[in-house]
Amino acid sequence: MAEECSHNCSSCGVSGCGDRTDQGPIVAQTRPGTTIKHVIGIVSGKGGVGKSLVTSLVAAELRRRGYSVGILDADVTGPSIPRTFGVTDRLRATVAGLLPSETASGIGIVSTNLMLPEDDAPVAWRGPVVSNCIKQFYEETCWGELDYLLVDMPPGTSDVLLTVFQMLPTEGIVTVSAPQELVAMIVGKAVNLAHHMDVNVIGLVENMAYFVCDECDKKHYIYGEPQGAEVAKHYGIPAYTTLPINPAFAKLCDEGRVEEYDVKGALDPIIEQIEALGATQADEEAAE
Repeated sequence: MAEECSHNCSSCGVSGCGDRTDQGPIVAQTRPGTTIKHVIGIVSGKGGVGKSLVTSLVAAELRRRGYSVGILDADVTGPSIPRTFGVTDRLRATVAGLLPSETASGIGIVSTNLMLPEDDAPVAWRGPVVSNCIKQFYEETCWGELDYLLVDMPPGTSDVLLTVFQMLPTEGIVTVSAPQELVAMIVGKAVNLAHHMDVNVIGLVENMAYFVCDECDKKHYIYGEPQGAEVAKHYGIPAYTTLPINPAFAKLCDEGRVEEYDVKGALDPIIEQIEALGATQADEEAAE
């Protein structure tokens, strides 16, 4: 038996275990009437780098380009996606399944915070319960026809990341970092896990890379020189971009108006890689 076995085969990534009681993780299935073309995870190896904000910006930009988009807030114990979009409508259960709440532009959102009586009510669940919750969010939600489902991960490389990689048809991830050597190292852990699980790494977003002074209009590297380009090169990540520290953006998020923020093309390298997934899928279907 593997050391420190939890006896929960559904969340175990160990192959060849003689004590395994099932055939491994089961790939989640969607509800009738739901079609999801691409599942993309937004990950970080460390908390506090702006992963949920990057998820929100990527979703808003994809929606702005005419795609149908949903967000599965997999940060079950620390959800923040509804707040950044100003979504307060609670999730509704129907005979057909769970109905996601929608943002002003029509992005579907499923989050534990849309099920709680109060926004600050704690969610103190153990790992297997959290993993099952994410699987249920994916399977039991009436997502409709989505071009992209973004999964906002909690920080780290624990149960949730394994659940999403193993049970959801995740095509790729976008990883988020900040300009510090320690954060870059931790991001490497998430990237290496993705490679180990045969999940593509689409791009790297280095958040809080600089601050533009209103007085001198110069970039100031408050947390040190950006290291994202070097990290992307080291791990073979095809797309890299930076986002600044912007008080105006923070204010929009606090007010639930993230969709109004103009990234001014900063996310184009990431979006182009995400769109390339659709082109690749179309080519494969045409070849068949």
